[in-house]
Amino acid sequence: MTETAASLTDEAAWLFAEFRAGRRDRLDALVRLLTPTLWHLARACGLERADAEDVVQQSWMQLVAHADTVRDPQSVVAWIGTTVRREAWRVRRNQGRSIPVDEPPERADPTPDPGDLAALRESGTTLGRHLAALSPKCRALLRVVSRGGPPDYAALAESLGMPVGSIGPTRGRCLAKLRAALDADPTWSAP
Repeated sequence: MTETAASLTDEAAWLFAEFRAGRRDRLDALVRLLTPTLWHLARACGLERADAEDVVQQSWMQLVAHADTVRDPQSVVAWIGTTVRREAWRVRRNQGRSIPVDEPPERADPTPDPGDLAALRESGTTLGRHLAALSPKCRALLRVVSRGGPPDYAALAESLGMPVGSIGPTRGRCLAKLRAALDADPTWSAP
């Protein structure tokens, strides 16, 4: 451990011990001492600025609520660092599950380019035509798996009348047929 790390740990331990002994003003000094490091730790976990600030604040609140569970004041830096990482990971996990509905996309152009709309419409028509040429089983399978999220393989197998183990290979064959048809179509341009 470097001298700076040792002195940071020692100072944090002393401030934390003083805080637990009833010197509530020592918490402010502890927060000033460790927050920059904790904020960088939260950012290193992939959080945006505002989320990192929230995570650090939540971690300080957890430390205050559970101060008596930290047996050794020398471990307070490790305790709160672990708390920040766990909270940051929880926030990152939950960000993938939610889509904000009250905030418009920051980079969305409110008036799409007419040329882009025409190209998108044409691509959709071409794709739809080639999907319609696939077998009903391929169309149904691709429709379900294209909706995003993990499909319910048992229900899918039952509705399509196929074994669960053949869904993946069948999907691969259906996608290969669709890809080959699109590649052979002169009106289709791959991105």
